[in-house]
Amino acid sequence: DQGAGGMVIPIGKLAIYTAAAGIHPGDTLPVSLDVGTDNESLLEDPMYLGWPHRRLRGEEYFSLMEEFAEAVAEVCPGALLQWEDFRKENAFSLLERFRDRLPSFNDDIQGTGAVALAGLLAGARAADLDLTHLRVVILGAGAAGVGIAERLRHALEMRGVEGDDLLRSIAVLDSRGLVTDGREGLEAYKRRVAWPEAMAREAGLEGVSDLLGVCERFRPGVLIGTSGQHGVFDQAVVEMVAKHVDRPVILPFSNPTDNSEAVPEDILRWTDGRALVATGSPFAPVQLGGRTFTIGQGNNAFVFPALGLASLTCGARVVSRAMLTVAAQALADQVTDEELSRGQLYPSISRLPQVTSRVAEAIVGQAREEGLAPEWSDDEIRERLREAMWKPVYPELQPV
Repeated sequence: DQGAGGMVIPIGKLAIYTAAAGIHPGDTLPVSLDVGTDNESLLEDPMYLGWPHRRLRGEEYFSLMEEFAEAVAEVCPGALLQWEDFRKENAFSLLERFRDRLPSFNDDIQGTGAVALAGLLAGARAADLDLTHLRVVILGAGAAGVGIAERLRHALEMRGVEGDDLLRSIAVLDSRGLVTDGREGLEAYKRRVAWPEAMAREAGLEGVSDLLGVCERFRPGVLIGTSGQHGVFDQAVVEMVAKHVDRPVILPFSNPTDNSEAVPEDILRWTDGRALVATGSPFAPVQLGGRTFTIGQGNNAFVFPALGLASLTCGARVVSRAMLTVAAQALADQVTDEELSRGQLYPSISRLPQVTSRVAEAIVGQAREEGLAPEWSDDEIRERLREAMWKPVYPELQPV
């Protein structure tokens, strides 16, 4: 709870829009919605610059959000609104309330989901795996974990997986174990990824609360962490996952580094270099068995600037689910064979502007297919995006 100090976050994010997507700084607007603070030290500070009151709740809170969204639509028609750093329950409520009313998306939910899906797709390509046959365990059922589960499900749906097979392919765990619909007091947003109790019993997961037990019975080939629990992907867990697949995909996505569910060097050592690893925080390359493994970082900067560039260029009325899924596939496609050979599941960050352009092309193409954008040809999409990307050119003054 940083109170008004949270303003640094939208400022930083917009700088990445400019650096990665070439969106002119003058076309960006950082916004901090000051709904008060429950941080006692801030409330007691006479120099605190924010609104020195307890946080708004309930109808007052949503009334303010409604007023804000209406103002954006009226004052900045055609703008893309990125929701960021909202409390889990509010994040999902706001996304559902406004996603079809103005071009908007939540980066914590949807951006993280798309980036995780891209890492999984790149891993499946490196290991020659069929995505529709993989089982996935996600540890952490907050905004990021639920967002990842929903994005993976949508990708599987687009590949023809449906019904119980779709539901059964992804197991989401929180501190109490597998999320099931019969749990007392289950939060509304977790119901989106909850298994039916009968399915949990059939899979032998009823009452199994520990990660190792779930991995032993469920036999996943993919393990994703958004729990913020350092070291929870321990040797026993990693070896259990690697026991059932040749090339497990393991993504400890929590950040900063101290919160990572596992250290890449340990994962690779415990699997004799077989695991495909990417992280949410930056890690140095790993030397093992005479090989150098480069650890790709699942950074949302690979997705949200492309969404902004694409949406603003083509005037998309909404950010659809398919646009996000296609963005993930396009990002995975940008990982070169050379990068994959080094164990790298994401492109090098040095190529961010070029990757952003390619991902934006795919997003505009999908918007066109859904009738959300003009009927531009692929060449026209490419050209319009190129023209839209601003580049800082500074005059060089010569003394006379």
